[in-house]
Amino acid sequence: MDIFDKLRKDRGPLGKWSDVAHGYMMFPKLEGEIGPKMTFRGKERITWSLNNYLGLANHPEVRKIDAEASAQFGLAYPMGSRMMSGNSDYHEQLERELSAFEMKEDTFLLNYGYQGIMSVIDAICSRHDVIVYDAESHACIIDGVRLHQGKRFVFRHNDIENCEVQLKRATEMVQGTPGGILVITEGVFGMGGDQGKLKEIVDLKSKYNFRLLVDDAHGFGTMGETGAGTGEAQGCQDGIDLYFSTFAKSMASIGAFISGEKEVIWYLRYNLRSQIYAKSLPMPIVIGNLKRLELLRSKPELKAKLWDNVNKLQDGFRSRGFDLGNTNSPVTPVFLQVSIPETINLVVDLRENHGIFCSAVTYPVIPKGMLMLRIIPTSSHTDDDIQKTLDAFSAIREKINSGAYLKEDLVKI
Repeated sequence: MDIFDKLRKDRGPLGKWSDVAHGYMMFPKLEGEIGPKMTFRGKERITWSLNNYLGLANHPEVRKIDAEASAQFGLAYPMGSRMMSGNSDYHEQLERELSAFEMKEDTFLLNYGYQGIMSVIDAICSRHDVIVYDAESHACIIDGVRLHQGKRFVFRHNDIENCEVQLKRATEMVQGTPGGILVITEGVFGMGGDQGKLKEIVDLKSKYNFRLLVDDAHGFGTMGETGAGTGEAQGCQDGIDLYFSTFAKSMASIGAFISGEKEVIWYLRYNLRSQIYAKSLPMPIVIGNLKRLELLRSKPELKAKLWDNVNKLQDGFRSRGFDLGNTNSPVTPVFLQVSIPETINLVVDLRENHGIFCSAVTYPVIPKGMLMLRIIPTSSHTDDDIQKTLDAFSAIREKINSGAYLKEDLVKI
């Protein structure tokens, strides 16, 4: 059998819709300056699908530094991996500043978030170790757990009692072996928007011997008094043994980092395969991230404006009776009961007739018969953007209730 035959016959759970969805529902092209309004298929839309939380993507100081660093160094420098020939004073400076910001002893820069955390899990855990992780962990964590050759136990999402059940199982399993326990969860869950119960998990350390790895991609820069993340917000940053985040969200950039105890981070520097065998972050990216971190620390008004918009938007949805699940972060999921045919008409209506662009999430990410419209507020959105969006959602709910989206060819692309 030709190994490609199975790929031609089955494109996968998302790929099977590609003939009708490509370029619109999937792989859409947003054009123009990154911001709260962008162009989609030739028309301006209010855009709620970009993780540009603090509006730094097009901040004038950021654009200036990015341009200057690119002109000075180009995109090739430094060449090689950090270990071999790709290190620089700027890379080390960014690591020191992130360590201070996150109140950790040391930090190691990573090229990308997805492969970075996978590699962290792979480097830490041997076949003797046991992983305990939240059921709704991001795909990068799931893939990292899949690499693990030892035992793993999953606990129900944010269910501390069930987490303790799995910790008891893990504790029994490692007794008499050279293995230990790693618990993995998220600071802010990127789909539902609810915070991980970090404080409660840290409290379990008084009863069980484990280390805690937290992926705070959506919490870094948005949560806590200074923006240091969800651990700061919950008052348990000290209890997080390894703090991971990416620059792709609040800093609107590329790269990631892992912070923690100096000796552990030093071990990771010399054992992370995704960094040893990959080119170092280009200098313009590193220098640009230094500027972004500076703005994150020195301009608290950016986070304040973000949260002002978050509260106006979420309060507006709730006052109109919309279901936002359990979000307690900027991530704003709106849950609707609709079928797949209704979903297609609804999303097209929202984009074409109301000028609202947001991401649509359906089964198998959420239960059948449900649609989640995922909205990401930023500090750049205006009160007018918020009001128009709330009015648009009220209008589409009326059509859902009337059954209008069940009619064939209600809207045309």
